Amino acid sequence: MNALDILETAAVAVAPGLPVNSTARPSGITLADHLADLAVEALIDEADLSPKPGLVDRRDNGAHHDMTLALMHASALALWPCLRQMAEAAQATGSVSQALRASLGHIGREGEAAMLAATGGVNTHRGAIWALGLLVASRALDSCADAATLAARAGRIALLDDPATIAHDSHGQQVRRRYGSGGAREQAQQGFPAVIGHGLPQLRRSRANGASEAHARLDALLAIMAVLSDTCVLWRAGPQGLQAVQQGARAVLDAGGSATLGGRRQLRALDARLLRLNASPGGAADLLAACLFLDKAGSL
Repeated sequence: MNALDILETAAVAVAPGLPVNSTARPSGITLADHLADLAVEALIDEADLSPKPGLVDRRDNGAHHDMTLALMHASALALWPCLRQMAEAAQATGSVSQALRASLGHIGREGEAAMLAATGGVNTHRGAIWALGLLVASRALDSCADAATLAARAGRIALLDDPATIAHDSHGQQVRRRYGSGGAREQAQQGFPAVIGHGLPQLRRSRANGASEAHARLDALLAIMAVLSDTCVLWRAGPQGLQAVQQGARAVLDAGGSATLGGRRQLRALDARLLRLNASPGGAADLLAACLFLDKAGSL
């Protein structure tokens, strides 16, 4: 390999927003390791994606005062062992069952502790542990399933009760009581409809229309934002904030998406409005990571 080849390879490896064909499992890598790799890659790709309205990205911290991009990266990397163990648990159990649900719950709580240790107590990826953990387990149970089948199987796992769950009054639970929004748990139990019905189709539609990978991923995020009753937004900004998120996301897509001049104008306006409202669509960000994982894992 000459110097030009080395420089080109390095540029592709680090350039943000470039598609990377990492769906094929490398020789000598176990399925559990590979699925954990894909899940962590999805979390880092979501964090790096810019410009995301109200969210931490490569520009700034969005509406967050306690999170940085470096913290998001550290959190994602800290979750790799947890995600691998979830895949291994699914392989060992072999089917959707109460035993698998209990194992995933136990591993997920350990993963959350590792996340909090890595972030100094900041909740960066609690919703993502739930979503990606279920999807990793679902994929480990079946080597041939497409994205919709993987999401539906993850929903079957999510519908099972974990008897070891410790009740605590989280922000999500308070929002559910106040506004009746089901949040991340409901999305999972229904088979991730915001991802399967909106985010993933928009991702692939934008690619087919010639958008860059970064713009296609932004459009997928916006498609999720436009339909999701995001408990993160409701907690921080109430129904007014949720309405701003959903209407603003639809306005970007209606203007042609983030790759167009009109879409970029609407995206800037949405970002500015969310910052004024202190609204951050964190639930949609978690589901974008799930969308990116399914886009690769569902085509293995």
